[in-house]
Amino acid sequence: MRILVIGASGTIGSAVADGLAARHHVVRASRRSQVRVDMADAASVGALFEEAGEVDAVVCCAASGGLAPLDTPSDDDFWRGLDGKLIGQVNLLRRALPYVRDGGSVTLTSGRFAAPVVGSSLAYLVNTGLEAFVYAAAIEMPRGVRLNVVSPGWVRETLVRLGMEPADGTPAAEVARIYLDAVEGTANGRTLTVSEGVTLP
Repeated sequence: MRILVIGASGTIGSAVADGLAARHHVVRASRRSQVRVDMADAASVGALFEEAGEVDAVVCCAASGGLAPLDTPSDDDFWRGLDGKLIGQVNLLRRALPYVRDGGSVTLTSGRFAAPVVGSSLAYLVNTGLEAFVYAAAIEMPRGVRLNVVSPGWVRETLVRLGMEPADGTPAAEVARIYLDAVEGTANGRTLTVSEGVTLP
């Protein structure tokens, strides 16, 4: 298969791209790679598909975000958080569909905290909104195209970089296997997690 991986220069994205490349032809895209894309810019996403052409699958691992106290960010900062991860991935799906071959797939990325913490309200809004969108939009996919979302949780390499306890995270290579299952499997309209397998929102 010919697979477009967005966010391929990140911790998860590079592990996903490497895992898929063992059996498929992978086109790697990110803000810093040769094939460039900015998920917050709809025109950039459209240009990406014009450059990449037809693919059998699209995997988006470019899921930025973090803690943001509800009363601290400006309106622009708050909407930027929505645009980059939630609206950005919705726009990605809409622009990807004409380029995804019959029976192909699109896999997006959400994320969850184990429990709400101060500053996580925006992240919860974005991630649960994205998972609900995937659940509902999957029935609208044309030509047998499947749509899923991965909620990767904490990644061990990220925890190490942040100086946090690495034992609480999952190695990126193990997280990548969930994305590979989404591409090569039969799931549709599902939220896929490392610890729980396939779950509905």
